Amino acid sequence: MSGVDLGHPLRLGVQLTPRAADPGAAARLARRAEDLGLDLVVVADAPVGEPGLDAWTVVGSVAGATERVDLATRGLRLDDRPPAVLARAVASLDLLAGGRVTLGLAADPADGTDPDEALDALAEGVDVLRGVWAAAEPGPLVHEGRHHHVPGAQRGPAPAHDLALWLDGGADVAGSRALAARVADGWWLPGLATSGRDDVLREQAALDADLAAAGRDPREVRRGLVLDAAAGADALAALVLDAGVGTLVLAVADEAALAAFAADVAPALRERVAAERAARGTRVGTVRRAAVRAARVPGIDYDAVPASLVGTAVEPGDARYAAVRSTYLRGGRPGLVLRPGSTAEVVEALAYARAQDVPLAVRSGGHGISGRSTNVGGIVLDLSRMHAIEVLDVATRRVRIQPGARWGEVAAALHPYGWALTSGDYGGVGVGGLATAGGIGFLVRAHGLTLDHLRAAEVVLADGSVVRTSADEHPDLFWGVRGAGANLGIVTSFEFEVDEVGDVGFAQLVLDATDTEQFLVDYGATLEAAPRDTTAFLIMGPPRDGTVVAQIMAMVDSDDPETIVERLTPFARIAPLLQQQVQVVPYPAVVSTPQRHFSEGEPVTRTGMAEHLTPELAADAARLVRSGATPFFQIRAAGGAVHDVPADATAYAHRSANFSIVAMGTSRRRIDAIWDAMAHHFDGAYLSFETDPRPERLGDVYPGATLERLRGLKRRYDPEDVFRHNYSVAEPPAVVL
Repeated sequence: MSGVDLGHPLRLGVQLTPRAADPGAAARLARRAEDLGLDLVVVADAPVGEPGLDAWTVVGSVAGATERVDLATRGLRLDDRPPAVLARAVASLDLLAGGRVTLGLAADPADGTDPDEALDALAEGVDVLRGVWAAAEPGPLVHEGRHHHVPGAQRGPAPAHDLALWLDGGADVAGSRALAARVADGWWLPGLATSGRDDVLREQAALDADLAAAGRDPREVRRGLVLDAAAGADALAALVLDAGVGTLVLAVADEAALAAFAADVAPALRERVAAERAARGTRVGTVRRAAVRAARVPGIDYDAVPASLVGTAVEPGDARYAAVRSTYLRGGRPGLVLRPGSTAEVVEALAYARAQDVPLAVRSGGHGISGRSTNVGGIVLDLSRMHAIEVLDVATRRVRIQPGARWGEVAAALHPYGWALTSGDYGGVGVGGLATAGGIGFLVRAHGLTLDHLRAAEVVLADGSVVRTSADEHPDLFWGVRGAGANLGIVTSFEFEVDEVGDVGFAQLVLDATDTEQFLVDYGATLEAAPRDTTAFLIMGPPRDGTVVAQIMAMVDSDDPETIVERLTPFARIAPLLQQQVQVVPYPAVVSTPQRHFSEGEPVTRTGMAEHLTPELAADAARLVRSGATPFFQIRAAGGAVHDVPADATAYAHRSANFSIVAMGTSRRRIDAIWDAMAHHFDGAYLSFETDPRPERLGDVYPGATLERLRGLKRRYDPEDVFRHNYSVAEPPAVVL
């Protein structure tokens, strides 16, 4: 196998051995390598007994000095680096550097240390490193070895990418090579810097034999070679195309040699390798480790993932899997998570996903209360890398926002202009899901729904075509995107007209709602009577020691203290006031962006839209609260400016409702039994908060004529129901008797 091209991506770089005499040289040369278009900067650890800067510290410095180039250590020793501590340091730097780090280790024992013992210690260290990175595994890491003792280390953080681990030879090259064949992702060929192709082939054959003994595919392990001097492009191309070497780095100490390699050798080498691979039909890529392949699920052709997506795709066996498989509130176990970074990559990802025999889910920010942005055994198309926020026109307050941005980030970006865009009540929610479903937030009564501010959108349709939709371009699609966008395509950018919003009044009022029926009636009447600049959300839970406590969170779109107090006073007088906090704050302070959170839970939610909180509805809601079936019962204001838009203007049809009500619990049986008995109080349901899978919910979300119109759009834009995972509006198949 080593006598042929292994198809590994060609990576060209520079190896640095930092010296204390010139501590800034490494960062300077790394920046120069990046400017010259090289792929990799390798920092070599100083040999045992030789003075030099700590290689791991230097890698951190180089990471801060560069933006694009990949970073690697070579020959790093674990003698004085506890692997559990190093694992967190490596993962942390990889996250900070945007997934650019590779860890290179060696068993290079100090004087008097047995080489076999050093190799055993290194093997244990690799187990600990990967154990800490395996954040998806349950429980802490326990490792009881001869050389490393880890009594119960917390796993994580997971690196930003599937972090590769390379080895190279120490005192016992053969032993190191055999260990690399068992556990490594890459191997630095030893002592061959000035050798010819035949010497490289012999060393490669020895590695392949060890890989065969370990039961591994030779393509799993990448091969690297350090060059003492820059050979010609033809000689180096032979090492790639005929000897299986995919990574070539030049050991240099001056910028002139580096510039000559990058200018005179690298372009010709890349061109020669690319042309020959194209002529041979060589598939470029790296075979994943056996442990990763073993975690794959049936129905997905992992080897066919488009090249543009391979570097960011996440499989169940990857260390990053824990951070992408679930959402804020719901656990999932997808077979593959694709993370495109552009519209073109979304098109590729969608075409690939359509060719697989598994479910497809689309995710923006990953909040996902309804559970439809993850799945089990399917593909998730995760748009979180597409998070740009761009001001298009200050005069018209027109902005473009990608779907993976989160609302806290949007609020922070708009605030310097004195603007805001009405959104939900939590800064961690993604733009894509909310903006295509509705958008009921703290500014809703003053400024309407989020989707009411949409002026245009770029949409990838089920067939892979990309269209711009607005009131003048594909207006029928524009109607459907505003309320049912997840049924019709993948929105890759939104153009909004935002509002002028300065500082706002924000209150958190805690009241005694033990007389729950009367409290709810009075709360509803108070909210309906409030001026439109005031929006309030109510949260309640089960009684505690016989007392029902209610929390009102209210926003007043004003920075005038007297106005704020005037608006809030009626709410504070609904019932005995237990606690209060009222502030004048910037809007981003209310919807700030939290740290990403992922859950393994399976919450049950039910939702309904209501025009008024009637005594009858209040009585049934009070019984629900007192039952203990819902630890989280919320009533959101949904009126005011929402009423100004005709009910048939968008696919969001619940324009007459003043309230959006949601109950969350853990038992579907308990929640459904009570909620179903309350159904006659409601006129509709809010898509993003509904988890009931029964088909009759579709008519609640999209009533009557709205559903019929959507089905016409579905037949036109998604006739094969590709986007079926999010309350599909497609007509049910005919029943054959």
